[in-house]
Amino acid sequence: MTPELVALAIVALEHVVLVGWSQSLLNRDVGGKANASPRDVPLDMSVMTGRLRRALANHTENFPFFIGAVVCVVLSGSASGFTAACALLYAAARALYIPAYAYGWAPWRSVIYMVGLVATIAMYIAALV
Repeated sequence: MTPELVALAIVALEHVVLVGWSQSLLNRDVGGKANASPRDVPLDMSVMTGRLRRALANHTENFPFFIGAVVCVVLSGSASGFTAACALLYAAARALYIPAYAYGWAPWRSVIYMVGLVATIAMYIAALV
């Protein structure tokens, strides 16, 4: 398995951890019945739960962009030490992003996000050149 695919697997597992963490806090805040509801009305949740829900939304929005970069690099035969480093940097950035969002590490959350974004963009560029 290429390092880029390893990083992809790591990020997928990070997503599972984030879903589990945010869901367990939501369940603690509102109870199982409200958590299983259609959520037609906003749920009253703690600051930490709200942050983790937003971190999950951010992860869900950004994960496909990273998946695309890995696919482009691997299928184009552009995988290299550089793209491996970028992919692993993205995985590390996302691993740090979760607690940075959860614990309100400002401005570090944004800095960590940008590191991951730049690493992903660099992978697309590497696949094109």
